[in-house]
Amino acid sequence: MTDQFTIQIDSAMAGKRLDKILADQLPDISRSRLKALIKEGHVTHSTSSSTATVTSPSQSVRADDMYIVTLPEPESAEPEAQNIPLDVLYEDADVIVINKPAGMVVHPAAGSPDGTLVNALLHHCGSSLSGIGGVKRPGIVHRIDKDTSGILVMAKNDKAHQGLSIQFADHSIERVYGAVCRGHPNPAAGRIEGNIARHPVDRKKMAVTDKGGKWAATHYKTLSNYQHQGIDLASLIECRLETGRTHQVRVHMAHIGHALVGDPVYSRGKWSSKIPADLRGTLLGFARQALHARVIGFIHPVTGKTLKFEADYPSDMQKLISALDQYSV
Repeated sequence: MTDQFTIQIDSAMAGKRLDKILADQLPDISRSRLKALIKEGHVTHSTSSSTATVTSPSQSVRADDMYIVTLPEPESAEPEAQNIPLDVLYEDADVIVINKPAGMVVHPAAGSPDGTLVNALLHHCGSSLSGIGGVKRPGIVHRIDKDTSGILVMAKNDKAHQGLSIQFADHSIERVYGAVCRGHPNPAAGRIEGNIARHPVDRKKMAVTDKGGKWAATHYKTLSNYQHQGIDLASLIECRLETGRTHQVRVHMAHIGHALVGDPVYSRGKWSSKIPADLRGTLLGFARQALHARVIGFIHPVTGKTLKFEADYPSDMQKLISALDQYSV
């Protein structure tokens, strides 16, 4: 049953912020939660003549007005199985290796409650999941960003989950990414090292920091350079990860001045006006970070066998690389 709370504004409350008044009157609901409810349209404002949905937590309240807070039905704590096609590279009783398309979120979260890789795996694996922590769900031991494509390995039982987790913790998993970055890295190959933490100002970003954060290291190697009339357009690079931090390749490459093509978060600078017309749309219009988890290698957590898998670039990156190839130097 949906819960509703009615708050009548008196003269002592008048002039104060709506979210503060609601938090004072509904102590069992956090102020941050109430802010979210307001922004999501779950609070209505009633006067003697009208009723309207409120969307601004900071608006001032007036005496004699009334606010109704509606708590939506809670979502299921466990993700549901959904019949979503998967590109399965390998599967046995213990692990499954997937080539994830760009645009798919790995795990349900706020803003992405379904349509995720986990929802797809629950349907695909079905009864072959013996459970992680007593619950039938795939064991997520690593993730890649929504708009990064490429290979992921998941566990199907506790033993496999523990074995893979150990390999990720000791950095023994082989992970190779292919990417297209802006400009030409100099030197052409190297090792980028630096702690990664949440950006101090923009909380949607990560950043290399001298204070706090988690140690991270990325080895990069230039495979091809692309140039036109003396302008360093872009480079095809290979990145090998020693660690696996949030946005690691994206942050490290931006840190050395060579953000990934199409990256909406870390690639903000203007492009040269000398980019050839036949390349401009493909290069400047690339719709995501040009990053693909191309290779993964690990020791099977149950059999002990060495496994290695590779996935070709998806069609959008193949088109981008093909368009750049005519400017290879």
